[in-house]
Amino acid sequence: MKQILSFIVLFVALHCKASCPSHEFTPASKISIHGDSVLVVVHASSSFDARFSSKRGVDEAVRFAKSRHIPVLYLQDDSPDQFYYMEDCSPDYWVYSQGGEINIDLSGPSHLYIVGGHLELCMATTLNAIIEQWSQKQTRNRKVTYFMDAIYSNGKMIDSTDPFYHDFDRFMEVVAYGRPGGEHWPKLSLLETMGVILDEEHEMDYITQILPRWDRTVPDTYQVEVTLDQSRKKVLRTAPGWNPPLFSFHFVDSAINLQFPNCSLGSYGGECAP
Repeated sequence: MKQILSFIVLFVALHCKASCPSHEFTPASKISIHGDSVLVVVHASSSFDARFSSKRGVDEAVRFAKSRHIPVLYLQDDSPDQFYYMEDCSPDYWVYSQGGEINIDLSGPSHLYIVGGHLELCMATTLNAIIEQWSQKQTRNRKVTYFMDAIYSNGKMIDSTDPFYHDFDRFMEVVAYGRPGGEHWPKLSLLETMGVILDEEHEMDYITQILPRWDRTVPDTYQVEVTLDQSRKKVLRTAPGWNPPLFSFHFVDSAINLQFPNCSLGSYGGECAP
């Protein structure tokens, strides 16, 4: 019993230590993004991802961005500060966003790295807003990179007719077993969802389905492509001309894959060490 109590005390202490101290939100007028890339972390909170399914992925993504001097923005809603689980408490900017909406200009960078969640809700709102901003600017190559281990989802886009539906449904039952009811409990990381789907063709179909509504905002002058890691690429829409500008969506297992190309996600030492 003493060992159990000691573990609980240690867990609570570590959890409290992981919470970022109180901070101010940066007014939109004082946010200035320099460079060609930006990382946006959308609501990385156990209020919505109670399993912390995307925590390590988020931490790796932030570490990756900072190692390459890429500006980092944390979007935060009005849920308690202590539920936000990022290890790094020093982004370039803390930005208030209740539902994923943004009131800042992110049209400058042509490469957006996106993590956090909720894939189908707040993150989708953020992505659509940024793509809308891009569509109003001068045409040039644009890219959105998703780190799949850093994004949480409830799989609401998975239909009962999908060939992997029953496997996904069963996995969700296991994950949610014994937990109180409520929308905030049953979340998987996007990478876990890929692990349930397994079939590469079905994975490509799924990520194509969960993309933001690019067809409504991306001008016809762009060729639109989606890539799953480096193994599969699909052209979603062609564009006129011999070398049209490219609008691409790139799904990567983890930021670890880019920072340490030979690293296994299961490794915690050696060449995977930060």
